[in-house]
Amino acid sequence: MHMSDALLSPPVALSAGIVSALLIGVSASRIKHEDRDGDAPLMGVLGAFVFAAQMINFTIPGTGSSGHIIGGLLLAALLGPWRGFITLCSVLIVQCLVFADGGLLALGCNIINMAAMSCLVAYPLVFKPLLGQNLNKSRIMLASVVASVVGLELGAFMVSVETVLSGISALPMNRFILFMLPIHLAIGICEGIATGLVLVFVSQRAPAMMMWNVPENSAATRKSRRSMVVIFAVAALILAVAFAWIASENPDGLEWAIMKLTGSTELAPSATPSTAFMPDYESHLSGIVGGIIVMMILWAVSMMIFRRKPQQKPRQ
Repeated sequence: MHMSDALLSPPVALSAGIVSALLIGVSASRIKHEDRDGDAPLMGVLGAFVFAAQMINFTIPGTGSSGHIIGGLLLAALLGPWRGFITLCSVLIVQCLVFADGGLLALGCNIINMAAMSCLVAYPLVFKPLLGQNLNKSRIMLASVVASVVGLELGAFMVSVETVLSGISALPMNRFILFMLPIHLAIGICEGIATGLVLVFVSQRAPAMMMWNVPENSAATRKSRRSMVVIFAVAALILAVAFAWIASENPDGLEWAIMKLTGSTELAPSATPSTAFMPDYESHLSGIVGGIIVMMILWAVSMMIFRRKPQQKPRQ
């Protein structure tokens, strides 16, 4: 669902950039007041895991399209919405600047469509109410699938609105939405199943991880964090190495919708950022390099946020 610069006008891109920057600022401020200073390693490995997982496009049978997970719901479920949002923003920024995946002009829109819709909308408004306090398998799977579908559909709708408001591509909104929503419904179901399976595993191996608002000095939380850091680090490495052999070459949902309307997956070539030394993930080492960069950024961001953290007040 990564938008390219060719779809957006400067005013729309600037507006989205301002909104996304404000959301990042609010998230950082909220994180300062959470009693969980030791999450930097977990944020790093989960960011690397989502980065590697996003590289693997899976085929949507019978469509000629493919999709990849967004990962926002998974991050929000394990880190909380604000940390999850910051983590996914870091992934999207690295994808844009280092791998030219998503346009630089479109970065704000991509943050809103993928990170905000999943972490700040679908998670608190859909996933949490459906899950409640019950961590049984069926409830986790139901909440994951429904929330993933809602997040993907909202993101797909936002892509359509931003594209039409820009007025550059002349894509008809009704037909664009007609292609965007059904294909992302299928992608959302697939992501929901994958997210649910991961969360079921976590709930069985480290149930305290599903209660991210437990204070960090909880023994259960510390033990869960250590085990999950190792498990997700290994999983990220496996995905990063395997992506070149198992990723589908079919166009993703957005490219597929554009192709259905125009006959081409791209409306116009986008400029590659000068920082993109591995455009289009051209190296087999892209997954490993990207994962390491994401971990380093998240570690640095976490340290800056926690260093400026105000004195904790007694909890009400």
